[in-house]
Amino acid sequence: MAKQKEEKTNVMRVLEQKKVPYTPHSYPYGGDTAPDGVRVAQMLAQNPAAVFKTLVAKGASGGYYVFDIPVAGTLDLKKAAKAVGEKSISMLPAKELLPLTGYVHGGCSPVGMKKRLPTVFHESCLEQSAICVSAGKVGFQVELKPADLIALVGGTTADLISEA
Repeated sequence: MAKQKEEKTNVMRVLEQKKVPYTPHSYPYGGDTAPDGVRVAQMLAQNPAAVFKTLVAKGASGGYYVFDIPVAGTLDLKKAAKAVGEKSISMLPAKELLPLTGYVHGGCSPVGMKKRLPTVFHESCLEQSAICVSAGKVGFQVELKPADLIALVGGTTADLISEA
């Protein structure tokens, strides 16, 4: 019996090209809107603290930034602005995401964007042996070591989320 071919995303190709070990994951997706990150973590049987969502923001200076935070967290815009040296930042409108990054809402990954943007991960990623991020397409995630991911995208870490 023929083995079913695993679908590969551009993120997976970049990771393989750069020789970064990862584990692919997929979850069922068939709707018009992507499931929220906590639901994705549940579908993958992963701890939500180890599943990160990728958010893109624009600074007061006009620069763009990528923030990766745990899916159950909320980006604190003041902390995020401080982490990238901006006076203030605002979330990028969804319609501007695809032209800037090459990704759609719900499938945005810190890996393989059209342009390399300054990327900051919530510091809690360092407490995890592995984290999951989008593989660049809704329904697909990649699991890898935080240090490998941070090194690949030239990222940094900071406290980025609002306290509950």
